[in-house]
Amino acid sequence: MDDVQYRDRAAYLPDGCTLVLADLHVGRDATSNVEFSLGERSNLVARLESLLAHFDPETVVFAGDVLHSFSEIPAEVPETFATLKRAVREAGARLVVTPGNHDTMLASLWRGPSESEFRVGDTVVLHGHEAPKTAAERYVVGHDHPKIVIEGQEHPCYLRGSYRGSEVLMLPAFTRLAAGMAVNRMRAGDFQSPLVTRADGLRPVVWSEHDDAVHEFPPLGEFRRFL
Repeated sequence: MDDVQYRDRAAYLPDGCTLVLADLHVGRDATSNVEFSLGERSNLVARLESLLAHFDPETVVFAGDVLHSFSEIPAEVPETFATLKRAVREAGARLVVTPGNHDTMLASLWRGPSESEFRVGDTVVLHGHEAPKTAAERYVVGHDHPKIVIEGQEHPCYLRGSYRGSEVLMLPAFTRLAAGMAVNRMRAGDFQSPLVTRADGLRPVVWSEHDDAVHEFPPLGEFRRFL
């Protein structure tokens, strides 16, 4: 996966000029048990705009769980989603959505390209809650919201692994309102995605906002004893 570029919980595939982010969970703010807004819209939009400016992609893929609620569209959600769509359009890119298990209401907000699996060269992007139907050399997924805890500090992380002979890259949740799942001690059966069949072989990757650096760690099977 040497060609993948990591930044702020997203991944860029240079060969396809494609930016991928998963698990935006738009509306998570509205369903929180707090009185005041958590700043979901401004955070999501500002970070997406920063990624668009940095990578200048031709295509942007929202890889599932664009929405948070299964059964309703909170009042703030349409404008937030419209602002995200506008940011992509104004950057000169096209938006593609690969729906996730949370996206039961997505059709009420999105009429654009929507595919369960989206191919970018030798890579297939999908949410990851179901096994892929398309053969590919690499799958890029979300769904499990991985993070790793090092010396008490939580870090959203990417996970690099394999699935039936193909590479797998799992992205952290793009929303910062998701708690995330600490993968330190997780086994394959603890993951919700069927693309994780061997947790010990998963290699965490952390992008540091502090120094704009990518830190790659040994596979979890080796790394656990240091955590």
